[in-house]
Amino acid sequence: MVSGAGGRLTGGMTESTHVLRVAVLIGATVSTGLMAGLFYAFAVAVMPGLGRAGDRTFVEAMQRINAAILNGWFAAAFAGAALLTAAAGLLHLGRPALPWIGAAFVLYGVALAVTFSMNVPLNDALDAAGEPGRIPDLGAVRERFEAVWVRWNVVRALACTVALACLSWALTV
Repeated sequence: MVSGAGGRLTGGMTESTHVLRVAVLIGATVSTGLMAGLFYAFAVAVMPGLGRAGDRTFVEAMQRINAAILNGWFAAAFAGAALLTAAAGLLHLGRPALPWIGAAFVLYGVALAVTFSMNVPLNDALDAAGEPGRIPDLGAVRERFEAVWVRWNVVRALACTVALACLSWALTV
């Protein structure tokens, strides 16, 4: 867009409003990308690697990962993706990017729903099993966790990746 008189861009939008719209959309895209990358890394490297480990190593590693991931950096990206995508949608009401932002918001919502309804309860059950050295049947604990957790992680990785693609496209329209 070209600047006109009074700091306005053509189309009646102020330059600061345009910068805000773009900045929030970039923030939504980056935070969604971070989450897509995290879930992707678990799908293609972390879980296949742990899948080759013994039961005790698997259970202990997942318990430690589940505790370590609860930190401010993770929370900022995890919540930021939803909040910034919602804000980008509000800032783009009536604009061509809105359907793409809306689709990204719904897809990230799918990832959140999967996380809270499937992965988190599985993580909690794994933690509730206790210290790996005190679990009488590590194989059974792992059996109840691994395949289901991996399957749902792939679902949320795909949802986040498509959400990222939608937000990336929204930056171009």
